[in-house]
Amino acid sequence: MKILLLPILLIFSLPIIAQTPCTGGTAGPYPCSGYDLQSELSLTALNASGGNDSWGWTDSTTGKEYALIGLNNGTAFIDISNPTSPVFLGKLPTHTSNSSWRDVKTYNDHAFIVSEANGHGMQVFDLTRLRNVSSPPETFTEDAHYSGFGRAHNIVINEDTGFAYAVGTSSYNGGPHFINIQNPTNPTAAGGYSMDDYSHDAQVVTYCGPDQDYIGREILIGSNENEVIIADITNKSNPVSISTISYTNVNYTHQGWFTEDQRYFILGDELDEQSVGFNTRTLVFDFEDLDNPQLHTTYTGPTPAIDHNGYVKGTKYYLANYRAGIRVIDISNIASGTMTEEGYFDSYPNNDNANFSGAWNVYPYFASGNIVISDMNRGFLLVKAQSTDLVNPVAVCQDITVSLDANGEVTITGADIDNGSTDNSGVVYFNICNEYFDCSNLGANVVELEVYDDFGNKDYCTATVTVVDDMDPQINCPGNSQVLVDAGQNYYTLPDHFANGDVTATDNCASGLILTQSPVAGTQLPIGIHTINFVAEDSSGNTNNCSFDIIVTDVLSADDIAFENGLSIYPNPASKTININSANRSINSISVIDVSGKVVFNSNNLDTLSATLNVSAIARGLYFVTVNNSVTKKIIKR
Repeated sequence: MKILLLPILLIFSLPIIAQTPCTGGTAGPYPCSGYDLQSELSLTALNASGGNDSWGWTDSTTGKEYALIGLNNGTAFIDISNPTSPVFLGKLPTHTSNSSWRDVKTYNDHAFIVSEANGHGMQVFDLTRLRNVSSPPETFTEDAHYSGFGRAHNIVINEDTGFAYAVGTSSYNGGPHFINIQNPTNPTAAGGYSMDDYSHDAQVVTYCGPDQDYIGREILIGSNENEVIIADITNKSNPVSISTISYTNVNYTHQGWFTEDQRYFILGDELDEQSVGFNTRTLVFDFEDLDNPQLHTTYTGPTPAIDHNGYVKGTKYYLANYRAGIRVIDISNIASGTMTEEGYFDSYPNNDNANFSGAWNVYPYFASGNIVISDMNRGFLLVKAQSTDLVNPVAVCQDITVSLDANGEVTITGADIDNGSTDNSGVVYFNICNEYFDCSNLGANVVELEVYDDFGNKDYCTATVTVVDDMDPQINCPGNSQVLVDAGQNYYTLPDHFANGDVTATDNCASGLILTQSPVAGTQLPIGIHTINFVAEDSSGNTNNCSFDIIVTDVLSADDIAFENGLSIYPNPASKTININSANRSINSISVIDVSGKVVFNSNNLDTLSATLNVSAIARGLYFVTVNNSVTKKIIKR
């Protein structure tokens, strides 16, 4: 019986403070607004003398939530499935020596831990071991270790790709050190990037923001002491710088985080409050165009405390604000430059001075709504908003058909495929990654819609976006033309009018454009009027056409109008009338015969030196005019 009681006694002998509501502006000794204290574990309880970073893990098998707390001498693992009675399960000691800096992130049920302690490298810990801790608190051992670097300030993980990025190492000039952790217990080096200089912190995302040039790319946003850098690190062997941006009164570009739609990047400068003397300053950058980032707005907090780490969930920005504790800022109107503090929990009640103590980090991503605070002086605190929403919205999608524009492009919004998504709070927001379509997307495209509410609760649905091209090609023909038969021949060889540029065609989807000429190039056209037809057809079956006439004539003596004995027939070609003049011989008869031998006009007993024939009623084509039954010449009726 004594053996069974010992671990229980150990748990309850720890200095644990359970739930304390925020009433009258305080929760026990802590100033607060809108946030209750669920519980806390002191540094003494965690057998440490200093706290630093934190993260969280939810066991997908059991649903239990765990807090991962960085300490000066290791990493603590705390079961918070009962938030008012947390269980300190144990600690993974530092790999080498103690350090005030430790950072932890998770991927695939494993924790990855770095420290600024010399020779520390990266520890890997299998978090599923926390399911079966029989005698807490235990002293754990690491499951794997990566020694590709020694010290590191921070570690960043993109859970979409299975890559970790250690920043602030001695490798790659302090830039990100790439590690493949897809097999968590066998981490392997994957290169790195010396991005301008030392990188203090970073965020890496599979990009799903407004800049269509980078959709689906792995984008790193680095906080590099004196500037923010944006890089495309999709190709680990060839990372590419996209752009950089700085700002006025830069002192130490520390850490930042994207808004849910990846339009805005919210940044903290760790030294500006001390150096310049103003209240907590938070800078917001507009990353609509990653190649050309812009400073969007600046938010000033109510205290002079230093800002440290901040994270976005829904329309709220959770800021670890050192001596001012955590501050929760409403960013639902960030596009208009408006940010409003809606609550706080001050884990350092002594004062709000601009000094390095108090809340180091905040982790707000648990589905329960519980929020972890890791405090340099107080250890672990768990808080929760008094007014919160834990209910996911209901995402409802609809299929749509969209048409490409004249540039072969079309852009949709989340609202276009939404079909009445709802939330108990009444407000929903939309994110879609593939909002831009072009000619390569013709046909059915499956699009996922992310629906989220102010509290970051999310639901998803899919829609089929059918992209069609119903725009006809544009085709341009020249005017009618007259050509002479080839020398010594009775025909004219038709050229390729598309190839020589006489006829041009364009389409919003140029690929697959089929151009047809009829008669085809190389056809031998006899003397006469010939209509040449042109058709442009795109890959979607849209067509357009044009045509023009080619009048083929032979080489007549004296410039096609002078006839023997001073006889002239003009104009040729003719459309309405033909003038027949004789300089010195009377015109007695005129006949007009078509190519089949049919007489279409005949007049005798004229006795005139000039005559005008009205040919407007006869069909286009080649005719033969015979004067006085002796002189025959070809004319063209057009």
